[in-house]
Amino acid sequence: MKTIDAGAVSSLAELLDLASSETVLLTTSEGREFLLTEVGEPGEAEFLAEVEATGQNRELLALLEERSRETKRIPLAEVRKRLGLD
Repeated sequence: MKTIDAGAVSSLAELLDLASSETVLLTTSEGREFLLTEVGEPGEAEFLAEVEATGQNRELLALLEERSRETKRIPLAEVRKRLGLD
């Protein structure tokens, strides 16, 4: 898995090209993170194979495990306020 600062990517095409060879963890200056991975050709069989492969990705599973231990939470009321849904 490769970590890339969103500000370092000049185009979506560049980002997709990077994600075609390995999973990309895209980080923003605000601290947000996005995971981008190629699913493969359209079709259910390919998608299911990708899901299985993702489940065996030790780096991704370690990242998810680390994230699950984080204690900082944002209350639903705050999320709604930030999104203007209150």
